[in-house]
Amino acid sequence: MRELIDTGAVFHYSDCMNKSYPQAVSFVALVFLAIMGFSSCATTIINIPEDLSPAEIIQRAQEASDRNRYAAALQYYEALLERNPDNMELVCTAEYEIAFINYKLKNYAQAREGFNALLERYNNPGMEILPDKFRILSNIVLQQIDEKENQRRLFAIFRKE
Repeated sequence: MRELIDTGAVFHYSDCMNKSYPQAVSFVALVFLAIMGFSSCATTIINIPEDLSPAEIIQRAQEASDRNRYAAALQYYEALLERNPDNMELVCTAEYEIAFINYKLKNYAQAREGFNALLERYNNPGMEILPDKFRILSNIVLQQIDEKENQRRLFAIFRKE
């Protein structure tokens, strides 16, 4: 016997079509939407062709990020890192974008860690050749993280009172 349980009441599946049980229909719709939502959020491992150029990988990562497909974008940037460990400009690009995605996802601790690691690269000898834009942008986003965390702390203090 197929049954649906909704806050203590038991409904037979055929009752879901009966207009006298609107909460059953709502419950079925809610369950369906929840299942669809969770399945769309599942991380899927994407196949990144080996013959993609770094520019193509970055383009696909940006397209994924623009569509809020952050897990896919992260995979592209990780591939960029793995495939180009000796190209410091590409490494900086990937590290910055990974940290920035974590910032967008409000994973502030991970974002801060990523931005700080990237900024450390600029302190190493011979790294004067690194693009300034990632240093500048990292510092800006770190300031924004500080502001957001300070706002959270203040909000938490006022909630306690």
